[in-house]
Amino acid sequence: MTYAADSFDTLPQMPSWVTSARAVSFEDVAFLTGVALSHLHLVLSQDAAPHSLVRARLALRAAEACVTQQGRLERAVELRDAVAFLQPGDNPGPAGEIYLSWHRAVERPVSIKTLDRALPEIDTDQIATWLDVGRGAPVARAVSVLQAVLADRPRDTATALIIAEAALAQMLGWTHLNPLLTLGLKRADLRKTGADLRLACHRAIVLAAAEATREAADLTRRATRLKEAAPKLRAKGANQALALFLMRDAVAPTALKSLRSDRAARRFCDRLVGLGAVRELTGRDTFRLYGV
Repeated sequence: MTYAADSFDTLPQMPSWVTSARAVSFEDVAFLTGVALSHLHLVLSQDAAPHSLVRARLALRAAEACVTQQGRLERAVELRDAVAFLQPGDNPGPAGEIYLSWHRAVERPVSIKTLDRALPEIDTDQIATWLDVGRGAPVARAVSVLQAVLADRPRDTATALIIAEAALAQMLGWTHLNPLLTLGLKRADLRKTGADLRLACHRAIVLAAAEATREAADLTRRATRLKEAAPKLRAKGANQALALFLMRDAVAPTALKSLRSDRAARRFCDRLVGLGAVRELTGRDTFRLYGV
């Protein structure tokens, strides 16, 4: 079966039985994991999907999951604020640091250099050592990496998950990291080991792959709407500004450097909202953020 990629309507949908099937044995769960990953791979290979934007949105959700696992109260709204208005020398706080790490981890092709940029406090050789842990199929290797990092840094679940996700992406042949384990694992799961952790990771991937597929379909619809609005925008530098919306989860008007001024950028964003091409994400009158 083949799928066209020239419109968001043709993005393949995850079969409902993948997430609704009652998996009793480990073999059943592993089978569903394979189906879910294969389907997500197909979705992520579609030209119609705004890949950078999908990764950015998944990174926000992964950061929120990590913050929640640590018992912190910050959610997406606070995480966006912590990073979007960050100035050189500013401290984004613990939750903001987690979000920055995820943002940097998905922004560039997965590699030791990318992980070093995302996790500057971790020695590069140590990252390489962790990534080299384990053998076998993608999920088995990712679980081995996750256990190895948690054994060395039991309180640093964000680092463990980022490196495990990188190992999974490498084994799947993906150019970029796409958070999956992080979206499905609970705090209690991260205290498991061996077969129990493997089972939890398989289940997490099935659920997260379905969520990622829905996210990709939704963002593809929204990105199409944004592209359709382009001919209606006459501001100089509009195309460069639009490109930024297709790369970032949230955009502050001050980030739209291709426009003439901050005032022009604010008017540009309001125009996009009026056209139904983007949303204002904060509900505030000032320090607003916009996103597809």
